[in-house]
Amino acid sequence: MPLPRIAKSDDILRGSPRAADAAAGIKNLQQLIQLRWMAVMGQIFTIEVAHHSLRLTIPLVPMLLVVACLAVFNVVSLLRLRMGVAVRNVEVFLALLVDVAVLTTQLYLSGGTSNPFVFLYLLQIALGAILLRGAYIWTMVAITAVCFGALATYHLPLELPQDLHQGLSSLYVIGLLVCFVLNAILVVVFITRINLNLRERDARLAAARRRRVEEEHIVRMGLLASGAAHELGTPLSTLAVILGDWQHDAELMADPVLREDIDEMRTQVQRCKGIVSGILLSAGEARGEHSEQTTVCRFVDALAEEWRTTRPIPAFSYRNEFGDDTPMVSDTTLKQMAFNVLDNARDASPQWVELVISRDEASETPALCITVNDAGPGFAPGMLDHLGEPYQSTKQRPGSGLGLYLVMNVARTLGGSVSARNRAAEGGAQVSIRLPLAAIALPKAHRPA
Repeated sequence: MPLPRIAKSDDILRGSPRAADAAAGIKNLQQLIQLRWMAVMGQIFTIEVAHHSLRLTIPLVPMLLVVACLAVFNVVSLLRLRMGVAVRNVEVFLALLVDVAVLTTQLYLSGGTSNPFVFLYLLQIALGAILLRGAYIWTMVAITAVCFGALATYHLPLELPQDLHQGLSSLYVIGLLVCFVLNAILVVVFITRINLNLRERDARLAAARRRRVEEEHIVRMGLLASGAAHELGTPLSTLAVILGDWQHDAELMADPVLREDIDEMRTQVQRCKGIVSGILLSAGEARGEHSEQTTVCRFVDALAEEWRTTRPIPAFSYRNEFGDDTPMVSDTTLKQMAFNVLDNARDASPQWVELVISRDEASETPALCITVNDAGPGFAPGMLDHLGEPYQSTKQRPGSGLGLYLVMNVARTLGGSVSARNRAAEGGAQVSIRLPLAAIALPKAHRPA
């Protein structure tokens, strides 16, 4: 029975750049909200000092009303942030325009360009240069320049003497100093945080691109495997026919040694055909070929028995702890994936390999867990850091290091995962494959009554 189509990892990767941009946008909006709360508190403090301590004549009620409007806008921004929806470039641009409008209004009410805090426009331009792209940046520069020019003509007067020659005794110079310190601190703190968010986004994008390159590599391997399968199919089929004829030859079968050799050759020919088919499927062919209805326990029991009979090993331990059986659809890909891990374990530990089948009910999505243990030297620390990357192997032969790479890509396609660790107490290595039961289970509509 054909399997339902399962989204491939390449489909998921296409959304990764957007997901990275969305995550960075949400974090940057969060930084703007924090900066705006600081602006609200700073404006209240400045208005209080100017009105009560310095006894300056300012329109107190309108200025406090502007602060209240900024606080309301920030609450709305906070509610929008909690929605978790991606933040678009135009949204950040409009948010910065609101900040520019509030600053312009406050400066209009308090002296225009004669107010030393007019240089806070530079902070808005710096934030725009970091957060915005393309024409939005220059639009922000143009708008702030227009606002600055308009304030030189249109503003309410501020009784602040322009006595620059008095140095730090001048209120205007002190205001310039406070504005400079504010600009410096906010630029260092918030732009550093925003840059960190953008670097994290770039790292996610780089990981997505690397995954895409790996997927393309799998496609190329699939084409190569497909050609190899066609080329090897004919000679392997010919050998299978010849060996089948020999099995029906009474004279040859009379010799016990020849009979044993012929049986072994037939087994190895079938194994070669299975390996070619498995590589072809693992390298990117559509899942669902050679699929059949079965149950999880029957599938893993047959898998363990086939591997035991086709791979000579002194000690093979198999434990099925899955519990209540579940209908599923099996195919060559799933079997070859498990065989790859078992073969790697046998290469590292020729004397003993253990296969444990269990059910993971701890998470929200129940899963089939296939765990392979060996008694070999274990993974080198560097290999564990690069788990699943191609050509990571200690076998020192050309082309090695693709088995676990293919296993991880098949598991990702099914929504599962692969993990590995070194067994500290017992020695050796452990590789675990986790496959969601929903990805391999037989749909209820197709289950036998």
